[in-house]
Amino acid sequence: MVDDELLRTGDTEAPAGSTPSAGTNSPAGTESPAGTEDPAGGEAAAPDEAQPKTPVLGDVLLAIEELWPESLAEQWDAVGPVVGRPSADVRKILFAVDPTADVITEAIEWGADLLLTHHPLLLKPVNSVATSSFKGDAVHRLIENGCALVTVHTNGDSAVGGVSDVLADALGLQDVRPLSPADNGLPEEGIGRVGELAEAKTLGEFAEQVFSILPAVAGGVKVAGDRNGIIRSVAVCGGAGDSLFDQVRASRADVYVTADLRHHPASEAREGTVEDRPYLIDVSHFGSEWLWLTPASVALDNVLTDQGYAVEVKVSVTNTDPWDFVLTPG
Repeated sequence: MVDDELLRTGDTEAPAGSTPSAGTNSPAGTESPAGTEDPAGGEAAAPDEAQPKTPVLGDVLLAIEELWPESLAEQWDAVGPVVGRPSADVRKILFAVDPTADVITEAIEWGADLLLTHHPLLLKPVNSVATSSFKGDAVHRLIENGCALVTVHTNGDSAVGGVSDVLADALGLQDVRPLSPADNGLPEEGIGRVGELAEAKTLGEFAEQVFSILPAVAGGVKVAGDRNGIIRSVAVCGGAGDSLFDQVRASRADVYVTADLRHHPASEAREGTVEDRPYLIDVSHFGSEWLWLTPASVALDNVLTDQGYAVEVKVSVTNTDPWDFVLTPG
């Protein structure tokens, strides 16, 4: 399903990639030196001067590792290449949250050579990729259409400029630091972020701000706490973050913004509050991570451009939030 509301923050398209033209031999076997005059009287450009190159998948994987090192991924995670030959040319890259059937169709119809998703297709081991299953069919469709698949999951959460950094930045947080620092990373890397608002707000005002930055999805935004309570310190974790309540309490954040808050962890967190803090704001898992796609696509495009490569990069417009509508009182 494609949701036009997702376009309100815009997708990012880099200049279309180009392939260097093959060199030509000069007449009679002589070589034309750089800087010689052309027939029109002007100076001819040096052969292949500053011509952008088309990267192969191996080149793109090195750029991905530079931005989102696999060493930052959680031990239980499955990140990196899923399908694709390292020697295959990559001219078009599509970024998406989930490798769903609709996203794969979007990638194939656009002619993508690489689909980069945040969520893994094969997080749990499988013993068959027969097309009778969604995952098997996805693998076959990608291979048959020459589209590689790469996962950037918890390494994309933890890295500088990752999912929670983007969420913290969108909310205007200052003095941002990791909520759970990475074991194998820089001091500023880790899961989740905590920071301060430039000006104190009520919980109701802040919840409206959270709602305003996210793509439109059926689930909306749920809030637990005093609507008129004043908040200054904010903890965030893109995606499911109910495993981090100990770190949230240790950070003394006034409010915690995350996704997929289950009944029991949320209830226990509210029962264990100190002076009614932290308040809770539960958002769409998809929405909280979708914000990262545009800056991530720009970052990868910039690294490849700096290395002399030219690719076309786009963010998926397919809404992969699993819910279609919601009923509420009143």
